[in-house]
Amino acid sequence: MKFFNKSLFVAAILCSAAVQCFSQAENIDATLPQDYLSPAFHAGRRQALRDMMPANSVAVIFAYPERVFSKDVNYVYHANPDLYYFSGYKEPDAVLLVFKDMQADGDSSYNELFFVRHKDPAREQWTGRRLGVDGVKNKLGFKRVYNSEAFAKFPVDFKKFSVVVYDNLPDDISADGAKGSLNDLVTAFKLKADIKKSNAAIESDLNLINQYATPKNMDRIMAYLKPKLGLDDYKNNSIIQELVNKPDSVTLVDVKAKINANPSGTFLFSNYTTDLRGVKTPQELVLLKKSVQISSLAHAEAMRAVKPQMSERELEGIMLYVHKKYGAEDEGYPPIVGAGANGCILHYEENSAMELKNQLVLMDVGAELHGYSADVTRTFPANGKFTEEQKAIYQIVYDAQEEVFKLCKEGVPYSSLEVKTREILSARLIKLGIIKDAKEVSTYYPHGVSHHLGLDVHDKGQYRGNLKAGMVITVEPGIYIPAGSPCDKKWWNIGVRIEDDVLIGKTAGTVLSIDAPRKWQDVEKTAAEKSIFDMGKFPELK
Repeated sequence: MKFFNKSLFVAAILCSAAVQCFSQAENIDATLPQDYLSPAFHAGRRQALRDMMPANSVAVIFAYPERVFSKDVNYVYHANPDLYYFSGYKEPDAVLLVFKDMQADGDSSYNELFFVRHKDPAREQWTGRRLGVDGVKNKLGFKRVYNSEAFAKFPVDFKKFSVVVYDNLPDDISADGAKGSLNDLVTAFKLKADIKKSNAAIESDLNLINQYATPKNMDRIMAYLKPKLGLDDYKNNSIIQELVNKPDSVTLVDVKAKINANPSGTFLFSNYTTDLRGVKTPQELVLLKKSVQISSLAHAEAMRAVKPQMSERELEGIMLYVHKKYGAEDEGYPPIVGAGANGCILHYEENSAMELKNQLVLMDVGAELHGYSADVTRTFPANGKFTEEQKAIYQIVYDAQEEVFKLCKEGVPYSSLEVKTREILSARLIKLGIIKDAKEVSTYYPHGVSHHLGLDVHDKGQYRGNLKAGMVITVEPGIYIPAGSPCDKKWWNIGVRIEDDVLIGKTAGTVLSIDAPRKWQDVEKTAAEKSIFDMGKFPELK
């Protein structure tokens, strides 16, 4: 007679359950997209960061906080693009440490540590699967990984490093008191590294001045700083006060030289990530090109499907369906679908007009695929035919874009794109009698022509200096003439923007968004084609 062995029975059950869970996990992984950035890509980006860092330094990169949508419901979580770029990790409550030099630990050594959200089967049943320590090791390729709760007491002495490189720390995190939460991680880091809130605010603003201040926008910089100038930390900062006392081009040069001579940790973090993310690698370009193509196909389908009786939101829904059909997880920004007067609002996001009518529709909608955002805008008539006035404004914008495309190559000053845009738009608006002087062009063209594109729709990248091969930028001239403008009424409520995404090359740029028609003749031709959405009616609501 064989006796029942309880220990062996329990072990067998647990082993069977583990094998079953592992098998299920394998099956789940097989159903996921297979074109994510590879662990080797992220490891290469961490090494590129190390190569830029000074000796005896450490970089600290936190996850983004979760945000409340309504009461006890959060927004769908969006990973910190920098943390994703360097790790591939897309969950909250985490911090990554990247060391310039190898750190001794008894008989072993390391140059990176990763503290991540712990596994919790009960919570995962409600809110989704977590990688946990083992998942980060096995799927993302890290060796030293710990639960985030361990960070507070982990023996890392930040004060021994010559430089601690980190991004601006969020100051509006929920203080829930939970161990291992983002609030817990940031609080522990501030104590370990002796980070003071006031210092962080000053450093952030000095970095803003260094990165973005120019003689032309000094008024806006001063307006931004004005509410803070009464604070003691700002009163006592010699660099801020120098600029405040004499906000001119000579002072700005001197101020920037002083900021660069003694860079803070946040200043260095911004510089390093701006330089790295501003030029895309081949792996990134595969995803970015696909994201842009998805967006372009969606714009073309919207042109085919549009009808005057449609609502703005219905047309938005067509775009979003096409995005999802091709595998895009989200949009890179809130979709803009503005008919008529709404098209003259640059970031119109309500999309609430119930009928497009026989008006121009400006659609600025871009897919986000595996974190990489497209940014494509097309403007087309809801009835398929431009009026003569609409066509005239459209052609000016198109011609300006064509001229700027010619400048999209390595070695060209980035600023020249804006100069060329304003030159074309102002000359043509004067010719139409809409403005009398070139200086008035900002009345109808109030934004810039270009920005970097990537993990953020307004991505990190250098705006000073020359364009480099591998950059991906937008080219987006526009003219917006709202009702009441000081010009002939026939131009009122015409808003046109044409926006394309361009890969900078050695000798020429490549327009990535070519699947969305641009010429007005091609727009009208596409609008006359049948759409896959030309189907039967939906049931009426009661």
